Amino acid sequence: MAKGEIYHLGVRSDMVAFLPQRYQRVLEIGCGVGGFRRNLSADCEYWGVEPDAASVQQAQAANIRVLSGVYDEVADQLPDGYFDLVICNDVIEHMPDHDVFLRQIQQKMTADGCLVGSVPNMRYYDVLRELLLQRDWRYRDEGILDRTHLRFFTRISLQRSLAGADFNLEALQGVNNKLPRPSSLKKMRRYLTIRLFELFSLGGYSDIKFMQFGFRVRRKP
Repeated sequence: MAKGEIYHLGVRSDMVAFLPQRYQRVLEIGCGVGGFRRNLSADCEYWGVEPDAASVQQAQAANIRVLSGVYDEVADQLPDGYFDLVICNDVIEHMPDHDVFLRQIQQKMTADGCLVGSVPNMRYYDVLRELLLQRDWRYRDEGILDRTHLRFFTRISLQRSLAGADFNLEALQGVNNKLPRPSSLKKMRRYLTIRLFELFSLGGYSDIKFMQFGFRVRRKP
């Protein structure tokens, strides 16, 4: 299975821990074929937004309500003040202005609705190693330096954006931990390097083993 296909499946079981306890009406931005739906309550009302036409067709064939396009193109088709949970896993880094989206999406949310999502971590070990040691910055077809990414985040910059949009932060932590098991010499070197960074920085570099940050914020009533 190609990596692009995996992306559009969008299962993301690592994000289940960020879901609120109660929700009834869910909107997922960048839903792919609707794979994340299987992580949600069976009785919730689910809407999706997806720009990939093939994924939209597949989701609609499975009777999933999906609007075709990016958020700005379909926002008028979404009811205001309706969704108590909005999901945007690995989405806002593709937006020309994610701060505008974070403010505008609140129009579609209930007074105390939740926004759950993830973003790539620019302080991930491989990115730092390439930048500091190889003095390089190469865009790729996937991953943190995906050539389609328009925005880049650290934990602090993500917090700043969420606070600037007037959300209350409920959860924020690293996900997709890539600290290797020291099962070979190469993995042992990588493992020890990351651990030493964590130790000598007194935890200040503990985020470099995570490829992404997951978060849950709640709209201020």
